[in-house]
Amino acid sequence: MRATIFEAPGTISVVERAVPPPGPGEVRLRVAAASLCASDVRVYRGEKYAKPGVVPGHEIAGVVDGVGEGVTGIDEGARVVICPIVACGQCRFCIVGRQNRCIARKTLGYDLDGGFAEQLLVPAEIVRVGHVLPVPSGLPMDIAALTEPAACVLNSLDLCALGTGSSVAIVGAGPMGLLHLLLARAAGVGPIIVSEPVAARRAIAQRWGADLVLDPATDDVAGAVKAATGGYGADAVVLTVGVHALVAPAIELVRRQGVINMFAGFPPHQTVPFDPNVIHYGEINLTGSQNATTDQYRRTLAMFAHVPHIDEVITNRYGIERAPEAYSSRLAMDGLKSLVEFPGVGGA
Repeated sequence: MRATIFEAPGTISVVERAVPPPGPGEVRLRVAAASLCASDVRVYRGEKYAKPGVVPGHEIAGVVDGVGEGVTGIDEGARVVICPIVACGQCRFCIVGRQNRCIARKTLGYDLDGGFAEQLLVPAEIVRVGHVLPVPSGLPMDIAALTEPAACVLNSLDLCALGTGSSVAIVGAGPMGLLHLLLARAAGVGPIIVSEPVAARRAIAQRWGADLVLDPATDDVAGAVKAATGGYGADAVVLTVGVHALVAPAIELVRRQGVINMFAGFPPHQTVPFDPNVIHYGEINLTGSQNATTDQYRRTLAMFAHVPHIDEVITNRYGIERAPEAYSSRLAMDGLKSLVEFPGVGGA
């Protein structure tokens, strides 16, 4: 089989590998599609760890083409998505259903082989904890490959306690900022305010239903957010770009007792100066979110049918031979989500 390999920061290659047979408790997939995450780009830049020689890709949809001994409830031919977390199942976080916070977690695409390959061996630990989820009938496999990033967004919205009639300010209209916009809109959140310096992305945010779109280079973002929320500030602010200099300005956008979620990952060893009294006297909840629970994956799969424009999030598509170009397009900010796909697998 052909597989993409992360060799070292700045070096991605495509090689031939043996097709792995499924062992006891394991499932093998024929990959239909796997999308590239901003975290993958951070690995490429050397800002985040991945094991040299690992197959990247943790946003995965595929078709089961092999079932190991002892596996029940998963049949060959099933269309599935993967929650890429290998969790221990025994720590305090796993016990309460938060495997994404497992103290011993490993992740496909970083510690173990991921989905940028023709086939993927799903570890028994992932199968055992229910991280192989069925794709609803009629959902295209390329959209199904967006389940992992969209579930991360749903986790963000849940953490911010955003529901019908809540206000949110989204800082950044890259792929993840725009996914926040789409899922928030589908959940009845509003007003939705987006701040983005790139004109093309502001235009997308406007077309996809943002109530107010701002250019931080020319607009008074804090003043506009307060004006749009009756003078209070947004119920929640989500920072979807990993630029540490944006944290302090984001604090100016939130109302008292509101939530600021640092959704994006940041380069290592960054520090952020801000006045702690703003947090103290405003009773502001400053938090972060990363990955999602199994139930949020399930809810995301059910939600996709009700999210307009979700298919437009994917703008760049590559066969396995061109998988390194997926990194190049993201580094150049060319389009939104990049997808490595295998047309025809599972209806992709």
